[in-house]
Amino acid sequence: MIEYLNGKVARLDPALVVVECHGVGYACRISLNTYTALKGMATALVHTHLQIKEDSHTLYGFAHVHERALFLQLLGVSGVGGSTALTMLSGMTAAELQACIAQSDVARLKQLKGVGEKTANRIIVELQNKLPQLAEAAGETPGGATALRADALQALLSLGFPKAEMEKRLDRILKQEASPVSVEFLIKEALKG
Repeated sequence: MIEYLNGKVARLDPALVVVECHGVGYACRISLNTYTALKGMATALVHTHLQIKEDSHTLYGFAHVHERALFLQLLGVSGVGGSTALTMLSGMTAAELQACIAQSDVARLKQLKGVGEKTANRIIVELQNKLPQLAEAAGETPGGATALRADALQALLSLGFPKAEMEKRLDRILKQEASPVSVEFLIKEALKG
C-alpha cells in the first residue's frame, strides 16, 4: 500500500523513525540496522510495509529493500510476528540472517531474542528454499554488487544529487573495484566525483 517514504527525518530513535512528507509525519518501527543506516541523515528514503490488524495499523520502515524483503518472508513463518521479525533484524544484518538460514545455524538463530529452538527450526525449514527468490527480489547478484549500488544510489538521491550522474559514478567505481564494497564506500567515492 505504501511502498516507501521519501522526506525529512523529523525524529530518529533506535526503534522508530518519523519521516515528514509534505507536512505529514509518518512513524515507522525500525530495526537497529535501519537506525544505524539513517543516523545523521537529514532526509531519507525509507522502504515500508504497512501491517493492518483488527486493532492496529503498524508501519514498518527499512533503509534497504533487501531487509524489507527478508522481513516479509519472516512474517510468513508461523509464530513469527512483526515484533519478532524486527528484533531478529536488529540482532543481525539481513545478510547474516540469510547466511544463518542457508547454513541451518539453529544455535545462532536461538541467540536472538524471542527465537526458541522450534521457531528457529521452522524459519530454516520454511525459508531455506526461498533464499534465491529473496536475493532476486532485492536485486542482488551472487556478489551483492547490484544491491550495494541500489542502496548507495538511493542514499545519494535522497541527498538531492542528480540520478544520471550518480549512476555513472557508481558504475565507474564498481568497475574499478575487484570485489563488492560497502555502501558507505560507494557513497564516499561517488561524492568525490
